[in-house]
Amino acid sequence: MASENQLTNVNHVDRNDLQRELALLKTELIEIQQVTEAFELKLRAALIEELILEQELTALYKQQKKAKKEKRLEQKKRGKNYKEPTVVISVPKSSEAIKSADDSKVLKRLYREAMLYVHPDKFSMQEDKQDLAHEATTELIQLYQQGDLEALQAYVNHIMSGDLMDNKEVKYIISKDADPLEYLKRELSQLRTELELAKNKYTYKVWTTYADPNTFIDELREYYLDRIAKMKRRTRTK
Repeated sequence: MASENQLTNVNHVDRNDLQRELALLKTELIEIQQVTEAFELKLRAALIEELILEQELTALYKQQKKAKKEKRLEQKKRGKNYKEPTVVISVPKSSEAIKSADDSKVLKRLYREAMLYVHPDKFSMQEDKQDLAHEATTELIQLYQQGDLEALQAYVNHIMSGDLMDNKEVKYIISKDADPLEYLKRELSQLRTELELAKNKYTYKVWTTYADPNTFIDELREYYLDRIAKMKRRTRTK
């Protein structure tokens, strides 16, 4: 039967091995995340015009679709001969709206930065963030069109603070009161899962498998130009 000292020594060795593996995996995860983030930033910078135009057209399409649905419901309520009265919609201008060329430049810069930040693109964001991204996009477009610098600044601050797009993943809660070895094993298992997800991210695969990852920019541009053309056809008023 093993003595208490022998068991203590074994646990000490196991703990050291687990801690060493944890440190290595954490380092690997950080490196992968940094590479992926840098590559995605490069993609956004190269495709900024296409990304923003596609967002604006998508928001317009959803708005038109919603309006058509509401019109059908209204016609159904009032009868098939009902004709909707023509209403001229004017966008109210805030008294604090664009006062100078400098304000106009700041407004445009904030708008573009925020639109890129919330962009629901296929190569970076998670699926569960798509609806949030669309809501933020719609709000940004409205504020930008109104020319209200103060309101846009406030909303951008709200977005950038992380309150809107914060990635609150549900993680396995590990009690630190548990057996030290069991705690390390569970932490290691959780870290392996995170590492696997990071390695399977599409942009990281592009970075590691393409002979020249920069060619992916052309692929994405072609994808977005095709989407833009389709969205222009869908949003064209007759």
